[in-house]
Amino acid sequence: MRLNPSFVGIALSSLLAVDLWASKRLGVCAGEASAWGSVRPLLKVVEVSGHGIPWLLGTFYGLCQSGSSAAREEQPEEGRASIYRSVIINTSKEMMCFSDFPIPDDFPNYMHHSKIMEYFRMYARRFDLLRHIRFRTSVRRVAKSPDFASTGRWEVETESEGRQESAVFDAVLVCTGHHTDAHLPLHAFPGIEKFKGRYLHSRDYKEPREFLDKRVVVIGIGNSGSDLAVEISQTAKQVFLSTRRGAWILNRVGQQGYPMDIIFTTRMKSLLQHAMTSSMASSYAEKQLNMRFDHVNYGLKPNHRVLDQHPTVNDDLPNRIISGRVQVKPNIKQFTETSAIFEDGTKEDVDAVVFATGYSFSFPFLEGYVKVVENQVSLYKYVFPVDMEKPTLAFIGYIQPLGAIMPISEMQCRWATRVFKGLNKLPPRPDMEADIKHKREEMAKRYVASRRHTIQVDYIPYMDELACQLGVKPNLPLLFLTDPKLALEVLLGPCTPYQYRLHGPGAWQGAREAILTQQQRIVQPLQTRHVEKHTSTMPLFFKLAGALAVFAVIFTYL
Repeated sequence: MRLNPSFVGIALSSLLAVDLWASKRLGVCAGEASAWGSVRPLLKVVEVSGHGIPWLLGTFYGLCQSGSSAAREEQPEEGRASIYRSVIINTSKEMMCFSDFPIPDDFPNYMHHSKIMEYFRMYARRFDLLRHIRFRTSVRRVAKSPDFASTGRWEVETESEGRQESAVFDAVLVCTGHHTDAHLPLHAFPGIEKFKGRYLHSRDYKEPREFLDKRVVVIGIGNSGSDLAVEISQTAKQVFLSTRRGAWILNRVGQQGYPMDIIFTTRMKSLLQHAMTSSMASSYAEKQLNMRFDHVNYGLKPNHRVLDQHPTVNDDLPNRIISGRVQVKPNIKQFTETSAIFEDGTKEDVDAVVFATGYSFSFPFLEGYVKVVENQVSLYKYVFPVDMEKPTLAFIGYIQPLGAIMPISEMQCRWATRVFKGLNKLPPRPDMEADIKHKREEMAKRYVASRRHTIQVDYIPYMDELACQLGVKPNLPLLFLTDPKLALEVLLGPCTPYQYRLHGPGAWQGAREAILTQQQRIVQPLQTRHVEKHTSTMPLFFKLAGALAVFAVIFTYL
């Protein structure tokens, strides 16, 4: 195959980007919005190809570029992301945007998937990415070239509409996501093979009218399970929500109507949380959650603490429970032909079962170079394999953050491309293996044992960890000396992605303004009716007083 000297594009069921650094090419195998973040750092000359750009936070996936809803197809392809029609993102727009492209002021804080797709298209137009996209191409094989030990190059085989091609790349980014392969543990539910009703994985769900006047059991109380239980209960005769452990339920809307992640994802709160014991932090959080509704009374309280589990976000579940439309039940012991028998001995006739039992991921196209074992993959800082002779393979978005995934994926890409270019060096293999081991041990100590808790990261600590690799972590002491107004917002306000564009490689001139105007963009879409507002200086006073009170503590943790 003859290659264009400037770029070549290939894809794995979604995207593959090619970059030219002088004479170098880079391929990106991708299946989610993380790939958009990979294209920008690569672009001197880049081509992206694929046939869809699905993206997940919690239960969201994007739509394909063509305008038709590939991710919403009634029968989604295997190995491809899927959404249902009413999906709303669980992270707010200021926390989830790309770091140099704020989401428009008039966009809602929590967006419907169609608005997120609109944002992706705006981003693609703004940075002229669409002309580099070649759709309907899949990656069949990625293998080391014969001279890999000296060049680090990869041979990539693709297929597009029956036509197979091959090419050689200097490096590869894998951005296929970890929410594509449905995990359906039927073996854990005796009798399911006898069940005469319908059963499906949440990946195959599209809309509630499928369950009109049915009695439905939803298995799993993660974000997908709780969302589907609520939505199906609008048309079903009765919905049962089956959970092994229970869950602490967070809502999107926090104090004074601000997005919950805007309130809690701040540097100040992160510092205070690290200064507290886990028990103290959990007690405070649980008290706040129980003020909304008592998790014991609603049958939801788990035996573990709130910080021991990835949170479940749902605004409507308590309303559906208190109205009787959703009944919370324990784990299912077994199925009969027409019913589900729960572990507490109760039995309910059911017409349909929805398994909201999560996802798994694998890399069959990589020929065993990177193995996934029990939903775990050994990657340095969740990005680089440690056993490669050359660091020319990186994985983007294989994390489950307590926050938005898009800014993290973008930061991973910024770091990975600098490593590919030789501008950043990876530490020796023993140091990388020690880092992987330490992260796994800390995760095992903190979280309930679950497939869901194998790639967990805390948003600010992990972003700062990557930012230190790049040299873009905000310098708070310097900011307080040179720009106190900005420093206060960086410290006390939400830790938005713009903070990582203030200085260093890839600095953006608009970062300061974006940070200082983020509160306006939060409020703007809510102000659809004019209301007289009496301003007060007290909030600013408390911010200043609080900043001064903890100033010494802050420098201790920096």
